[in-house]
Amino acid sequence: MVFTVSRLDLLNIAPGFILVIFSIIVLLLDVFLSTKWKKYLPYICIGGIVASFIASSLLWNRPNYAFNKMIVVDNYSQFFNFVFLIATALVILISIDYIRERGMETGEYYALLLLATFGMILMASGLSLIIVFLGLEILSLSLYILAGFDKKEIKSLESSIKYFLLGAFATGFLLYGMALIYGATGSIRLDEIALSIKNNHISHRLMFFFGMGLLIVGFGFKVASVPFHIWTPDVYEGAPTTITAFMSIAAKAAGFAALLRIFGSSFELIQVDWSSLLWVLSVVTMTLGNIVAISQTNIKRMLAYSSIAHTGYLLIGVVSANNLGNSSILFYMLAFTFMNIGAFTVVISLGKRGEENVFIENYTGLGFRKPLLAGAMALFMFSLAGIPPTAGFIGKFYIFSASIKAGYIWLAIFGVINSLISVYYYLRIVVLMYMKESVGEIEKLSPSIHITIALVITSIGILHLGLLPSFILRLAQNAFILL
Repeated sequence: MVFTVSRLDLLNIAPGFILVIFSIIVLLLDVFLSTKWKKYLPYICIGGIVASFIASSLLWNRPNYAFNKMIVVDNYSQFFNFVFLIATALVILISIDYIRERGMETGEYYALLLLATFGMILMASGLSLIIVFLGLEILSLSLYILAGFDKKEIKSLESSIKYFLLGAFATGFLLYGMALIYGATGSIRLDEIALSIKNNHISHRLMFFFGMGLLIVGFGFKVASVPFHIWTPDVYEGAPTTITAFMSIAAKAAGFAALLRIFGSSFELIQVDWSSLLWVLSVVTMTLGNIVAISQTNIKRMLAYSSIAHTGYLLIGVVSANNLGNSSILFYMLAFTFMNIGAFTVVISLGKRGEENVFIENYTGLGFRKPLLAGAMALFMFSLAGIPPTAGFIGKFYIFSASIKAGYIWLAIFGVINSLISVYYYLRIVVLMYMKESVGEIEKLSPSIHITIALVITSIGILHLGLLPSFILRLAQNAFILL
């Protein structure tokens, strides 16, 4: 087979190609610019993200293929591109002051964020298992480095090593699963694999199902599903808080983008064979995440277990395997982006002096010391708990509705029960902020302009998705019509 690169191929991968170009530009400018000019590097990165966002918008409703049908350009991939780009832009925004104060201000930091986003874009648009794997490795290698970027902190280096070792182990499972599926179907293209399943042309069914199980292990690690979640609390706690915010969205969103395309589209005809396993994983994941989060005293670890619980909610949509379930996952990922990055933004704002404010007890009396920050944090906690009229409530409502519509009533019941459990540890933060007296001197420091902008964007995003969700839900539904 002869592979050629045409102008149309480059246009179809423009969103990712732009990010690669800007990452190279940032690295070169970091070498040749003087120190006083390097402060503009993050704004150049944001400019690249805006250009990539525009390119994705222009590709909406224009389904096409690139690189001999190894990459598919459809509304599904473009919707996830929007989620990736919004998350990366917000993380860059909250990183500007954070990394400067901690002595980590280098071009490599921003370049790695852009390259990680490029990896996510490949995972969402890959029509070949090789492209999905390539995107996963670009994302993973970037996150391994970023997790240990604070070289002065032992915990940061420790989190990087743990993430690397466990990630490499999980990648082995994923790659072996892909190899087995190739051996059973004779193809690495998702559409051809789906055709083999439809025509019952699988040469060795046991090999195929074993490979499918290994894929669940590999993607389960990336989305932090139990029992593949073991890395999450330690890595979240040790990594720089900005990178923790990025990882909580990046790995999860990219993992679900690939998982949903493979299982929700290519493996759709054998849904009965994998739905039972994911049903169990969903219940165990959300239950363990919520129960263990209750006992946490470190807010980064609490949000880590919270993120695990939300993986369980998202798996409900995968198990449902209907149009509402699929579109609700896309909607929920966007909502989760706003509420999780918003929560970590407040953590960053209160932890400027060497991360000393990462314990939950440090939020005591915050409503009296910093009322605007406390108000934003309360909004994020309400949304994560699924309290109306926030985006979290609407996202859970759609996911649970999809589960009931698909006949998985007990799965929806478990989801509602777990949501009620989560209310305890989310509202515990609100109670500490507003119903406990502050201990110590009242601080008068105000958030930086970058932190303020990020808090405004995330707050508006949560309220908009909660009060006016129909537009985004229609986009999510449209993404699956053309899948």
